[in-house]
Amino acid sequence: MLDSSTTRPSSPPFLGQASGLPHGPSPTTDAPSIEPGYVRPPAATTHETVCFVDHLRIVLTILVVLHHSCITYGAPGEWYFTDHTSSTLALIPMTLFVAVNQTFFMGLFFLLSGLLVDSSLRRKGPVLFVLHRLKRLGIPLIFYSLVISPILGWMIDRFGTGEHISFASYLSSYDHWVAFGVLWFVAALLVFELIYVLVEMFPVRAERVARRADTRSVLLFALSVALITWLVRVLFPIGWSLRPLGFELAYFTQYIALFIVGIHVARARWVISFESTRTTLWMTIVWLMVFLVLPLMYLLATVTGSSAEAFAGRGSYQSLLLALWEQFTGIPIIICLLTWAKAKWNRPSSRLHELSRATYSVYIIHPIVLVALALLFTGWSVDPAGKFFIVAPAAVTISFIAGLVMVRMPVLKHIL
Repeated sequence: MLDSSTTRPSSPPFLGQASGLPHGPSPTTDAPSIEPGYVRPPAATTHETVCFVDHLRIVLTILVVLHHSCITYGAPGEWYFTDHTSSTLALIPMTLFVAVNQTFFMGLFFLLSGLLVDSSLRRKGPVLFVLHRLKRLGIPLIFYSLVISPILGWMIDRFGTGEHISFASYLSSYDHWVAFGVLWFVAALLVFELIYVLVEMFPVRAERVARRADTRSVLLFALSVALITWLVRVLFPIGWSLRPLGFELAYFTQYIALFIVGIHVARARWVISFESTRTTLWMTIVWLMVFLVLPLMYLLATVTGSSAEAFAGRGSYQSLLLALWEQFTGIPIIICLLTWAKAKWNRPSSRLHELSRATYSVYIIHPIVLVALALLFTGWSVDPAGKFFIVAPAAVTISFIAGLVMVRMPVLKHIL
C-alpha cells in the first residue's frame, strides 16, 4: 500500500536519484499567496501596485504541476505514481528542469508569503489573524489528509498495480491518516505564521526601515544561507523528513530566510526592487551555475565515485558544493523573476486575476488530476517520455479548470 505522504526528495538531483520537491501555497494579506481572492496590502504597506505578485503565483503554480509531471515520467524525485522513461534525451532536460526548479520556487513562495502577511496581521490583530489562518490553511490540510491522500493511494493500488480492491476495502486497512503530501508547505506556512504572531506579541526591537538590496548584500546573503544549509544538513541530510509533517529540514534554511526577507521588505514600505541594470549580472550567474558549475559537479561525482549520500549532507565537501550551487542559482533566479515581473507584468488583468484566484485550488487538486491522467495512459504503448507531452499540459489545463470551478462554489470560495 502506498504511503501517500511520501513525496519528498531523498538525494541530490544531478546524481540521477530522488530530488522532487513538493510545493504549496504561501499567504497573501488574507490567504496563502497562491490562494485566490486576497485583499492587497494597503498603502501603509507599499505605495506600489503588486499585481505582479498575483501573476507570479500563476507561473509558480504551473511550474508545480510541470515539476511533478517531470518526476512522473523519469526525472529524479519521489511522487505518488511514476512511469519512468529510459530515454537519456528525455531524462537530461527533465532532470535539469527539476534540479533548477528546486533551487528557487519554494523559496519564492515563502518570500511572497512574508511580503504580504504583515499587513494582514496588523489589520486583523492576533486573534482574528490566527483564526483566519486556521480556516484557510487548517481546513485544506485536514481535507487533503483525510480525503485526497486515501483516494490517491486507492487509485494507485487499484489502477496502477492492478489490485482489484474496492475503496471501502482499501480504507479498512489504511493507516496514514496524517498524510499532508504536497500540502506539507501549508503546514510549514502555518507554523511560520504562528511563530511570527508570537514574536510580534512580544517585540524586543525598535522598527527600522530596511535598505534596498545591492549586489554585495545579495551575494553575502546567498553565501550565508548556503553555509547554514550545509551545517543543518550535518544533522538533517537531504531525504530526511520530519514525520508526519513531511518537513525536509535540509531545505528550510532558505525558506525561513526568505520568509523573513519578505516581512522586512513589506515593513520598509517598498516592493522588492533591484537595479534593472544588474539583471544581466544575475542572469549570467544563473547560466554559469546551470550550464557550467552543475555539469562540473556531475563530473566530480563521476570521477571521484561520490555517492548520492555524500552530496546529501553529513558535513562533506560535496554537500557544501551542492548547498552553494543551490543558493547561487536559486536566489539570482528569484531576483530576475521579481525584477522582470515588477517591470513588465504589473498591470491589472481580470483574466489573470481569475487564474490567480484558482491557484490555491489547483495546488490542492493537481495530484489527483496528474495521477489520474498518468494512470489513464499507462496502457499506451509508447515511451513514457512521449506521454509527458500530453499528460503535462493536460494536467495543467484540467487542474486550472477544476480550480476555477472550485472557487466559485458557495462553500469552498470562503476557504479557498
